[in-house]
Amino acid sequence: QVQLVESGGGLVQAGGSLRLSCAASGRIFSPYAMGWFRQAPGKEREFVAGISWSAGSTYYADSVKGRFTISRDNAKNTVYLQMNNLKPEDTAVYYCGWTYSGSYYYAGEYKYWGQGTQVTVSS
Repeated sequence: QVQLVESGGGLVQAGGSLRLSCAASGRIFSPYAMGWFRQAPGKEREFVAGISWSAGSTYYADSVKGRFTISRDNAKNTVYLQMNNLKPEDTAVYYCGWTYSGSYYYAGEYKYWGQGTQVTVSS
């Protein structure tokens, strides 16, 4: 089994920045991609950003383009999400995921998930 451990969430003011990290434990095979999703209370889990493991190709939700940057460290099996110019609507629980699927913008394609980390952006 793969365990994903997230860190970096917190409370920030609008316009501020946070950097989320998600590390996978154990001796494991590489994913096809890792990604970040978020879920606000009463809403569906939505795709934020994803990155393929071999080529490092990235894909972002329109709502975060230009503000968020996803990156990965293949050797550490770790994915990062740098979040800049945060807005109150970014408030959600952020989850990292691990998938063997090329359709990594769909939550249903992920095999493993972290426990989530809360990001709260005040006005």
